[in-house]
Amino acid sequence: MKVIVIGKSGQLANELIAELPEGVAVLSLGRNDVDITSYNDLSVRVHQFQPNVIINASAYTAVDKAESDRDAAYALNEIAVEIMAKVAKENNCRLLHVSTDFVFDGESNLAYDVSSNTNPKSVYGASKLAGEQAIKNTYPENSAIIRTSWVYSTFGINFVKTMLRLMKEKEQLGVVGDQIGCPTNAKGLAQFLWLLASQTEIKQVYHWSDAGVASWYDLAVAIQELALKHGLLDKKIPISAIASSAYPTPAKRPKFSLLNSSQSALISEQIHWREQLELCLIKLSSENNGIRL
Repeated sequence: MKVIVIGKSGQLANELIAELPEGVAVLSLGRNDVDITSYNDLSVRVHQFQPNVIINASAYTAVDKAESDRDAAYALNEIAVEIMAKVAKENNCRLLHVSTDFVFDGESNLAYDVSSNTNPKSVYGASKLAGEQAIKNTYPENSAIIRTSWVYSTFGINFVKTMLRLMKEKEQLGVVGDQIGCPTNAKGLAQFLWLLASQTEIKQVYHWSDAGVASWYDLAVAIQELALKHGLLDKKIPISAIASSAYPTPAKRPKFSLLNSSQSALISEQIHWREQLELCLIKLSSENNGIRL
């Protein structure tokens, strides 16, 4: 199997390479390799490599900046995705596209199913939903949309690594406690995507996160507890749960964005988020005897 991974500088693309299955030839492309907003540029690269699968791990993910940078968000999250769908269709290869829990409004009190109504409340969420629709309109026959939430990794900058840094620097922390969802270790997401790439038949939409439920406060408390256990921190600081209203942001976040991943769990085993978090922190503790921030 030959696979093109788009977004090679991101944490998910790095995990896809780290979890590369045997017998898979991969070409990882970043912004210096291809302009994904150019049909001609992407078409040439895909035609040259002739992949069986394209995995789109790229996105405009600066959630707050997107509120004032709408054109850039839609360029990467809708226009580029539509181009990918066209190129994948023309080259008869499967397209796997990673989307987000931000396509939902957060007003539910039950985990969102793949068929739940979408209603994004931010430019980022709306642009990602537009990308989903572009795929459904352009290439529904051999593409899949994989929605995920709260992704972190040993690679790149993310909530887990930011919390570790702040816990070293600060005497106390306040973390939002009224936004509910589930963290996702990019390693597990990458493993799921590789399994999905090799399925004989695929569905149009999947949800994937680790098992369980948490608030950002819950996650922060767990990060400190497990980081102390594995020697990433040497002191404990007080962590307080604060309301979203006490930490206003340009973009509105969904207050509840838990994803029902039961369908996906039939393909790949879901592991509880605390266990996945501990595996990530163990790996961080073994890298250069410390954290790469």
